[in-house]
Amino acid sequence: MEQVAESEASLAPPAGLRANILSPMETLAQSISTIAPTTTPTMTIPLVFVLAGNGTWLAYLFATAAILLIALCISRFARYTSCSGSLYTYATSSLPPAISGIAGWALLLAYIATGASVAGGFINYANVFLLSITGKSAPTFLLAILCVGVSSFIAYRDVQVSARLMLWIEATSVALIAVVLLLLLWHNGLHIDHVQFHLQGVTASGVRLGVVLALFSFVGFESATTLGAEASNPLRTIPRAVIQSAVFTGLFFILCAYLETLGMHTAHQNLGESTAPMRVLATLAGVTPLGPFIDFGALVSMFACTLACITAAARVLMRMGHNGLVHQRLGLAHRKNATPGSAVLVSGILTALPVTVLALRGVAGTDIYGWMGSLAVYGFLTTYGLAAIALPLYLKRNHHLTSASLILSTATTLAIVLALAGTLYPVPERPYNWLLYVYLAYILGGMVWFGLTTRRQPSAI
Repeated sequence: MEQVAESEASLAPPAGLRANILSPMETLAQSISTIAPTTTPTMTIPLVFVLAGNGTWLAYLFATAAILLIALCISRFARYTSCSGSLYTYATSSLPPAISGIAGWALLLAYIATGASVAGGFINYANVFLLSITGKSAPTFLLAILCVGVSSFIAYRDVQVSARLMLWIEATSVALIAVVLLLLLWHNGLHIDHVQFHLQGVTASGVRLGVVLALFSFVGFESATTLGAEASNPLRTIPRAVIQSAVFTGLFFILCAYLETLGMHTAHQNLGESTAPMRVLATLAGVTPLGPFIDFGALVSMFACTLACITAAARVLMRMGHNGLVHQRLGLAHRKNATPGSAVLVSGILTALPVTVLALRGVAGTDIYGWMGSLAVYGFLTTYGLAAIALPLYLKRNHHLTSASLILSTATTLAIVLALAGTLYPVPERPYNWLLYVYLAYILGGMVWFGLTTRRQPSAI
């Protein structure tokens, strides 16, 4: 009875948000779109191949295992409590206020930086597509404003419309890639690629570094938890969405890594040096016209991911407004649209700012994608780790702690520590070596703000 009462209390949505409006598929679409699975075979797998070579599929296998550990931890939380604050709320439920505040600021940065990252990817693929059609490119800063501006408008108007749009965008893009890969497999015959399975030329350090980069393919898989106030039957649909998104994308990425490496070997090209691998593979599979369609699908997938990140960031910001970490106006919902209107606008501005500034300074979209994506990883690893630490504390307080949960929490925390160590050593090249200091300065600023807010309004936290 205590569990039921607590769960029912946690289901009370923040004032103004519409409860039980999103179906299980629409809730799943939030996580899938934040992952943006189309971007991995088009942009991330070639980067992992540079490090892991023929062990790229193995790097994604290890990354999938780590993500599944994290997903199991998050799903345990999602079975008992549901709200718009996602991992920030999970940390708040068990950890000291100062530590949970770090989780809030880290998660907000993670979603904002991911949105900025994929907006950079949008810039890159928009110009690739425009050049192939018209022979001309568009100003990068205008493309950034277009991507983030339209995403913010949709997120501001209707969460259900945005969820449905994201679902169809990703489904279409993934289907096109799957068609190319299946035709490629059929053209090459159903045989094992011994070069990959024997890990020819692969080193242990290469696979380890590849795993760290492969983890970026998954970040945001938990973002369905930000819709806890709006999903139908959230204590059931959200845990399933978290697990399903991790399993589906993990299998998809492993298959893509294996088949892309196989295909590029057949084409006698280096996957790590290819700027448009799916276009090469489409030609190899005998469906050359699908190449530009996949490029367009990647473009639209980047847009969908920007939309998903702004949607998630706004709901985290809304929960922070309720808890007194930011201005209380950000904790209010729009009366007509029933969305966190002010939080959406702030999230959109914060997402557009770094992309626009970098674009105006002449930074390429691919570099924006890499820089901001690497910064986002620090935020996600922080919140994943704090959620894993908070899980046994939460379960013990509510008399649900088991030895299996404790082992799960320990294994997940260890996996996150190893992943974090992989981002620090060996020391990356500039400007990646500065990103950790930027992140630490941001977290320090959040802690100072927390201290000032607590001193001014002790009852607000």
